[in-house]
Amino acid sequence: MRHVDFSPLYRSTVGFDRLFTMLDSLGQLDGGQQTYPPYNIERTGENAYRISMAVAGFSEDEISVEAHRNVLTIKGEKSDEQKDEGAEVLYRGIAARTFERRFQLADHVEVQGATLKDGLLHIDLVRNIPEEMKPRKIAITSSKEKSKQIESKAA
Repeated sequence: MRHVDFSPLYRSTVGFDRLFTMLDSLGQLDGGQQTYPPYNIERTGENAYRISMAVAGFSEDEISVEAHRNVLTIKGEKSDEQKDEGAEVLYRGIAARTFERRFQLADHVEVQGATLKDGLLHIDLVRNIPEEMKPRKIAITSSKEKSKQIESKAA
């Protein structure tokens, strides 16, 4: 895969470092951890979103959700289970391995809350755009005044 060098643009732009870092990270793989655990991203309203992640076998104590600088990090670490004496697992189809999944959040997207129900972790997100960032309507007025003459000389 081709790699684009953004370093000349760093010298001539201000405030676009995060954009170039995101573009640079698109071509990098995360070492095969991209498939576990499976997740869905849904739009639940005009400015509301939900990430649903399948975390069967994990309890609330074994999952941590952290939002820091537009990055949502979800970690799951299975505690040591007490193995039953004489019980032997013939087939393990439910993955109980540790995981860490990161989501890049857009500007002004905040985590509202997280719930664990029926083996699904639901994380609700909301986009709060500040009033000064929202588009505003500018009224156009017509000028009925005659243009004023700045200098006048009698001829």
